[in-house]
Amino acid sequence: MASITMKSNERYFAKGLGNKQEIIPLLRRDYYSRLVEDLKANGFRIASATTEIRLAREFGFCYGVDRAVEYAYETRERFPSKRIFITGEIIHNPRVNGRLVEMGVLFLPQTPDVAARFAEVRDEDVVLLPAFGVETSAMEHLLGKNCILVDTTCGSVLNVWKSVIRYAEDGFTAIVHGKYQHEETRATCSQVTRSENGRYLVVRDMEEARLVCDYIEGRGERGGFLARFRPASSPGFDPDRDLEQIGVANQTTMLSSESLAIAEAIRAAMARRHGADETARRFRSFDTICSATQDRQDAVKALIDEGIDLMVVIGGFNSSNTTHLLEIAAHAAPSYHIEDSACLVSADAIRHKPLDSAAPILTTGWLPAGPVRIGMTAGASTPNSEIGAAVERIFTFRGEPIPVLETA
Repeated sequence: MASITMKSNERYFAKGLGNKQEIIPLLRRDYYSRLVEDLKANGFRIASATTEIRLAREFGFCYGVDRAVEYAYETRERFPSKRIFITGEIIHNPRVNGRLVEMGVLFLPQTPDVAARFAEVRDEDVVLLPAFGVETSAMEHLLGKNCILVDTTCGSVLNVWKSVIRYAEDGFTAIVHGKYQHEETRATCSQVTRSENGRYLVVRDMEEARLVCDYIEGRGERGGFLARFRPASSPGFDPDRDLEQIGVANQTTMLSSESLAIAEAIRAAMARRHGADETARRFRSFDTICSATQDRQDAVKALIDEGIDLMVVIGGFNSSNTTHLLEIAAHAAPSYHIEDSACLVSADAIRHKPLDSAAPILTTGWLPAGPVRIGMTAGASTPNSEIGAAVERIFTFRGEPIPVLETA
């Protein structure tokens, strides 16, 4: 498939466009924060007499996001007179996507009809492929056009694709821990069905994984199972046939502890059904959570262990990896997922998206009076500029100047 095997050339760019140095000043202008750099140099901590903000030691832009944003800026600089399209959000951050719009990048419609989706793309136009990757049908359609492709698909996503392709080729059904409507998971599942007999099933959480385990062990009801998983399974999926050999993978941004627990639960169900020796032949699992996702989750846990009174988590409201940072923090302290610093409305009001909420809400009384220790982290699609702006806004609400940090 193109995103894995194609080599870069003058019509397909997957390793940059050769003009990174020219766009570094633009990236610095749009996303850099001196305050965040000073915070890192000061032990990830800034404090006044009554307000302390502790920043997680891993946060914000990961390598894959950095790379995707750089490629988008390189593309605009390399092709100043060409129309540039993007197949969807390059990353899940409204500020970054909004900046691309300002730069003249055109967002294609999100319709399942591939021909309609790319109808506006003409010869010599440029099409950006986002960090999540695109479905094989979209890639094949674009390769049939005489357009220029800039592929920013994250390397961690490509590793997942390699795993599920091997599963399919060896006759294993890929069970993917993820959100079936998420761009990355849709792209991953499309890689499975490249093989003639490729099968997949997407489970969102442990609750759904237990339904799979029940069916493996003979306790499931076929009609109910098919109805539950029809939108999240391959065409013609047959649980009686397709749960005999299983390979587990995951959307790279899911909660890592849950992915590992799901894999173990399915392995144990297979062992109870088939015995240990047969399970060794029938079951495979690879931990495909990306290292950046893992590092950010571990850093939130460490921050909680240090002791905080509340947590602010910054990232796009549709960002999966940001939601899982909130999920970890919410078990330990009042926690608020904000999209950007503007969501910090006042010292009394905050616009945030609770876990399992369909939309953001406005909450009052979020910032307590008196001494407070605030933990702060950000999803992998959040630029430092938004983190720094949030820190500044909190000190403003507290009526205190931003402390001068002693940095080397």
